[in-house]
Amino acid sequence: MAIRAAWMSFVGGATQGEIAERLGMSSAKIHRLISHAQKSGLVRFRVEGRPSECLELEGSICDAFGLSSCLIAPDLGHDDETAAIRAVAEVASAHLANFLSNASVAQVGVGMGRTLKATVEAMPKIQRPDLRVISISGSLTRKLSANPYDVVQQMVERTGGEGYYLPVPYLAESAGEKAMFLSQKSVQAMLDLARSSDLFVIGIGSIEDEGHLVRRGLISQAEQARLIEDGACGDLMGRFVDVDGNPVPNQLGEQAVGLHYDEVRGKRVVALAAGMGKRLATLAALRTGVVTDLVADEALARALAAEIGVKQRKTA
Repeated sequence: MAIRAAWMSFVGGATQGEIAERLGMSSAKIHRLISHAQKSGLVRFRVEGRPSECLELEGSICDAFGLSSCLIAPDLGHDDETAAIRAVAEVASAHLANFLSNASVAQVGVGMGRTLKATVEAMPKIQRPDLRVISISGSLTRKLSANPYDVVQQMVERTGGEGYYLPVPYLAESAGEKAMFLSQKSVQAMLDLARSSDLFVIGIGSIEDEGHLVRRGLISQAEQARLIEDGACGDLMGRFVDVDGNPVPNQLGEQAVGLHYDEVRGKRVVALAAGMGKRLATLAALRTGVVTDLVADEALARALAAEIGVKQRKTA
């Protein structure tokens, strides 16, 4: 009944009084049913368009980094990372669904991260049983437990496609362990498959305390300190880069098990970033020249624009 009332209200445009009369219930009961439908996630709203300030930022960032597209999610009025992730997920989910609805994308290589996971969770379901979804980085933690920010299964559920995991850690414990993983024919086959993807969708990682690398124990505090000492400010597909987009000579980056970002250079690479903690990491990722499309939140976009000293381009 909650679903029926929601359809009559939000799709049919009927008032609660009209719905109550048609269903033979009180207006108060209809109000509770519609409220229940919203709280249960049975009703989703999508706001079409973005404020002009966001469009101006998009133009400026596209120009500065030569991007194919840039989408900026409007500020939600809450100065915290959770709100930023929610805003980016709302914008990026529709953008990603559009990409994956295109028959020319037969295979998508996916990274991991909190913003990427939130985006896939918000993505509308599409029918793409022919789509292959492939991990481009190791799907496990260094303890060999499942990485909660791996999105292959979620994307398969949203598309009806077929998922392929890379059953190794995101970062090996040593160069020797990485060599052992790479010696396995199954791992080599998965990496070859990932390289042939038509589209890549990745997160941008920071090495700050709030980043998922630290929070999920993918790197130790000692490794974090050494990365910062070496000038690293961001993680791009398991490799560490400085603010100018140059690789950082740190052993940990040589222990990443997955595609190197140079292997996807020249392909369509959509990067998602949310929260002010990603400011330098996002700037570093953009300066590598690998990212072709960016989705970010408004506060982060303003910080990027200020960092590179660009003026917002006025929209017509």
